[in-house]
Amino acid sequence: MGFFGSRKEEADAKASVLLTVHDNERTIRQETAAMAAFLNTLIQQAIREQKEVVFLCIGSDRSIGDALGPLVGTMLVEAGVTHRVYGTLEEPVHAFNLEPTLKAIKRQFRQALIIGIDAGLGEKEQVGAVILKEGPLLPGRALQKMLPPVGDYHLTGVVNYLDPLPATQFLNDTRLYTVRKLAKTMVSVIASAG
Repeated sequence: MGFFGSRKEEADAKASVLLTVHDNERTIRQETAAMAAFLNTLIQQAIREQKEVVFLCIGSDRSIGDALGPLVGTMLVEAGVTHRVYGTLEEPVHAFNLEPTLKAIKRQFRQALIIGIDAGLGEKEQVGAVILKEGPLLPGRALQKMLPPVGDYHLTGVVNYLDPLPATQFLNDTRLYTVRKLAKTMVSVIASAG
């Protein structure tokens, strides 16, 4: 669960934002196509370099807000995506098994392009957006968890916003509709990217 709330972190995070799909019916097709094209370029480059493409979907199915990653992983498997997918509703990758999963990926693949997928909390106007960033995902940051960084690039779906209440409250108050809509957008981007 990433965090995009404070002004300093927001300024730092903006430097690495590559593309965003906003929850806006007028722009969603164009933004989805642009993100898919960029992701396709990354995947094709990895294939040329004989790297395995891995989607590492992080989260827990025990919290609606945090279930985005495992839901995306399950939907990718069901859609027949040919790349490796770790983290599904059946076998989620979360705080307790993230490190062993990363070690297993490193043992199994000499070289891999890892794309992390996780839910995030942000500003109210960001809810419903899918953000593609270069660099590793920092899972658990919104909940002050110290987990290892994940991936070369990452996709974050902003599932809810923060205000003075604890972040865990916002994970529990997240609408399933928002999580499902974000998952469908992410899977559409990845499936279109090939």
